[in-house]
Amino acid sequence: MSKVEFEGRRPKVDASVFLAPGSWVIGDVTLREGVNVWTGAVIRGDDDTVVIGARTTVLENCVVEAPTGSPVVVGDDTIISHGAIVHGARVGSRVLIGIGAIVLDGAEVGDGAIVGSGALVPPRAVIPPNQLALGVPAKPVREVRDAERAMVAREHERTLTKAEKYKAIYEEL
Repeated sequence: MSKVEFEGRRPKVDASVFLAPGSWVIGDVTLREGVNVWTGAVIRGDDDTVVIGARTTVLENCVVEAPTGSPVVVGDDTIISHGAIVHGARVGSRVLIGIGAIVLDGAEVGDGAIVGSGALVPPRAVIPPNQLALGVPAKPVREVRDAERAMVAREHERTLTKAEKYKAIYEEL
């Protein structure tokens, strides 16, 4: 786990954050309370700012990057799944970005939305709140169902609990 200052831009990481070994937080990045960042994830704010909201999960091998002129803002209680990319985009709260999904510059994903695994949200696209977005390019296909919301909430709680357990394990090493 590494926090790296870049050209005077230093990560601001709440003391409650879990950074797994092999994760990287670089530059002007703010990680709020309870964020958990897993092995192989890279969060880069070397050109612009990245703000990750409270209790958000960034799973293994994700890339979150803010290119010049395109800050990244991710809301609270969101899951960015394994291998996903968020590049210069805004992602709301209680969102699930699926495994291997890509959200590009200037795109916005509304609160409560789900971006399906492997989907590509193109630059400047808008996924409205509470919509399931699928495909390449990703398009809203329907409202998120109650069962899906419940699944995301369960998975979110599971990742938060697991992060606390891993944090304790790594602190003992």
